[in-house]
Formats: sequence, C-alpha cells, structure tokens
Amino acid sequence: MKKIFVVFPLLALLIVSMLASPVLAAEAKKDPLANWATKFDFSKAEYTYILSNISHPVIQGVANGYNFRDSLWEKSNGRIYVDYRPLAQLGGEKDVISKLKLGAVQGMLSSSVASANIADKLGIVNLPYVVDTYDKLDQFRGDPALWGPYSNSAQSAGLMVADIVNYGQYGWATTTPVRNLDDAKTVNFRIAEAPVNIDVYNAWGAKFTVMPWPDVPQALQTGVINGLDHTAIVCNITKKFTIAKYFTELNYAQGLFVHLVNKKWFNKLPADLQKVFIEVLEEESAKTRALTRVQHDEQIAKAKEAGVEFISLSAADKAQLIEDAKPVYASWGEKIGMDYLNTVRSTLK
Repeated sequence: MKKIFVVFPLLALLIVSMLASPVLAAEAKKDPLANWATKFDFSKAEYTYILSNISHPVIQGVANGYNFRDSLWEKSNGRIYVDYRPLAQLGGEKDVISKLKLGAVQGMLSSSVASANIADKLGIVNLPYVVDTYDKLDQFRGDPALWGPYSNSAQSAGLMVADIVNYGQYGWATTTPVRNLDDAKTVNFRIAEAPVNIDVYNAWGAKFTVMPWPDVPQALQTGVINGLDHTAIVCNITKKFTIAKYFTELNYAQGLFVHLVNKKWFNKLPADLQKVFIEVLEEESAKTRALTRVQHDEQIAKAKEAGVEFISLSAADKAQLIEDAKPVYASWGEKIGMDYLNTVRSTLK
C-alpha cells in the first residue's frame, strides 16, 4: 500500500511537469491563427472595429480581413484597429448577423448565401449563371448601375454593404463521377442553409440535404451525403477531396464574402477616417479578388496532382440548368426587383 501511495504522487508530479513544459504545451494546443498575429501595439487605438468571419484565412477571401487590418492601421496612422475574428470565433453566421445589427459586432465578412437573409436583393449573386465568372464579378462590382442597388439594399437593417470578395466558383465535389445531369440524379448533395440555394436545387430536381458546414466532414465519411455544393478552392484546402475524388465544374456562381458594416458605428467615425476606411477596404478587396483567381488555379492544380478528376459539364447540360431555373428567376425577380435582375443579366452576358 505504501508503494501505491508513493507512485500516485510521482505520477501526478510527472503530469504537472509535462503540462508545464512550454514545448509540450505548444504541441498540445497550436494556435491555428499564429501566422496572422498582430505585429503592432493597438492598445491606444481610438476606434476598434470587430470583424467576424466563419472560415480560415488560408483562403484568400478570408485573409482579406487581416490584410485590411494591417493596411487600415498604417493608413489611419494607428487610429483604427480591426479586431478580426475568423474561424467562427463569434459564433455562426445567423448569430453574428444579429449581433451586427445590434452593434455588438461592427463588421462581418458574411457568406453571400447567409447575407440573402438580410435583404432579398443580396440573393442576386447566388442565382445560377448570373454573376458566375471572375470577369462578371469584377464587372458587377465596378458598374455603379449594378453595384449601387446591391450595396444599398441592407440600409433598412442598419447595415452597409461596403465591398465584396470571393473564394472561387461553385461546382459539385462527389464520391462518384458526375459527367451529366443523369449522373447528378444519383447524388445527395449538401447545400448551404440559404433560401436561394434551396429554391434552385428544387427547380433542378436534385436530391439535396441542407446541412451546416461543420457537419459536412462526418456526413461525407459516413455516406449521409455523397456530394457537396461548393468551390474547388474550399474543397481542396479543407480536405474534402480526400473523400470526394471528383469535381464537376458547373461554375454556376461565385462563392462570395460580403463585407457588411454597422452604419451607426461607421457614422460615428470622423469624416477623414470614414474616407480612409472605405478607400482601404476597396483597395484590399480588389487585391483579394485578383489573388483569388490565382488561388483558384493553384488549388485545382494541387487537387489534380493528388488524383482528383475535374469534369466539365456540357453546354447542353448547362443550358438545361438555366432552363430549369426559370421559375427561380421569376420568383426571386419579384423579390429582388425584376427590372434590376434583368439589367444585371443583360449587362453581364
């Protein structure tokens, strides 16, 4: 018995010493955001801007928040600090949108599918084959007739749509090859919790499951779903291609993060800082959209090297998807404004 009582204290001391070791502690819990740590003293900033996002900054559209932080700090001469919180540190998107409206959070890089819950007009970018290519996105952002109504659509919710960045083109990552629309009928696709997406997939007659993003890995592994509606950038970076070895390049929409700002907070900034804030945000957003084009090519090349097969959908099948989506264009046209939708579609041909 004496030996037992001696051993237990020794084991306890060993465990404590291991946990106290800086090396072992670092190995036990690595900071996933260590590479993006703040490199300046922000303790004396006049204004703090809390900015939220759900994803990881290895994606260029997410890293935008850190680039904005550093550039705004420099160009505001240390007067505004962007307290950026990616990886859903502040909660899921629905929760953060509520906090943003109340002013508890001042900014949000919201997914475009979630932002459609704020204002119907924001859903226009999620409609199939409207703002679907990189060139169309740049044209949409740069044309006041197209961007103006979109950017002003969240005003009634007390929010500004300040800019927009992207994370690739949407397609289908699947565990079996989808080479045509008949193949697609055999797949159960995971889609985002968004009204536009639900309407589109219903119109396409596809089998789908609405599922939160954190549930996707297990659902793929267990076969609850065997397809994923997302971008190649995200699928490769988040290791979805380790299970889903095929990607059908529908390219029907751009994956977007919409930069939303609480109007009350912004309006309290001095005029000179408002100007700097917008100028820096627009500059960094434009840089990010250019970097995303590069990341798109890089991630597809890496996925192909790892054995993922990329499949192009035929022109006839693409035309069929557009034809099948006509009821969605009609119903969402009423919500968005049919004149506006027609203007966007005709301009971005």
